[in-house]
Amino acid sequence: QVQLVESGGGSVQAGGSLRLSCVASGYTYITYSTNSMAWFRQAPGKEREGVAAFDNVGNTNYADSVKGRFTISKDNYKKILYLQMNSLNPDDTAMYYCAAVPGRTVAGGLNRGQYQYWGQGTPVTVSS
Repeated sequence: QVQLVESGGGSVQAGGSLRLSCVASGYTYITYSTNSMAWFRQAPGKEREGVAAFDNVGNTNYADSVKGRFTISKDNYKKILYLQMNSLNPDDTAMYYCAAVPGRTVAGGLNRGQYQYWGQGTPVTVSS
């Protein structure tokens, strides 16, 4: 059974950095490495939105709001998905979720409907 567990969230001041991790279980090396995965976030009262995606062949895609500040990466041996977040601002405050689906995603992979598995989220709060 696939499980995704996020960690690394917290409270930071504007301009600070955080690195989120998403540890996966229930995969072999092959099935994990051929997953497409992504980070989403949901702020209070807002829809869940795609932040960064890493497809099954290593292509990455970012929401315009985080380009140049966030970096998604994936360690297939450790089965961990990362999100390095720099230059954080209060608009980045949200619950952050990782998501996974076997195989390929389309249209950049930032559409939540494409993903099958979800973690429980880790909160990020950025103060001004």
